[in-house]
Amino acid sequence: MSQTPALAVYCEEFDVPQEAIDGNGHVNNVAFVQWMQDVATRHFAAAGGVPLMRQAGATWVARSHRIDYLAPAFAGDRLQVRTWVADFGRARSLRRYEFRRARDGVLLVRAETDWVFVRASDGRPCAIPDALKAAFVPVPDPPQSQPL
Repeated sequence: MSQTPALAVYCEEFDVPQEAIDGNGHVNNVAFVQWMQDVATRHFAAAGGVPLMRQAGATWVARSHRIDYLAPAFAGDRLQVRTWVADFGRARSLRRYEFRRARDGVLLVRAETDWVFVRASDGRPCAIPDALKAAFVPVPDPPQSQPL
């Protein structure tokens, strides 16, 4: 069994705020999309991607999200989120996410975002620099669950 480098899978924990709860009494689906973007941004920064992106004169935009809601989360629940880059294309990158309830490890949400690397000047797709790709270790399959 191969080992996944520590920063290849980025992990965080947080408590669900009351503001994330919808009229059904659980976390609104839009909150998960926001949390996906937030954790992706922090992982990207932690891996040193921001200066490489700026040097390329580019930025990332989301092309699509796929989210499987498997169980609800509620106000005060402590959540564990893991994210990783699954692969790189010429101008695209697939990032995956898992959200689990910390107290029992139940998988609440499994998701992915197809990101496109675009020139900041005109929003047109451009090639992802090799140096930026090298800052991440793609993990094609979901990594085995590990305690945070």
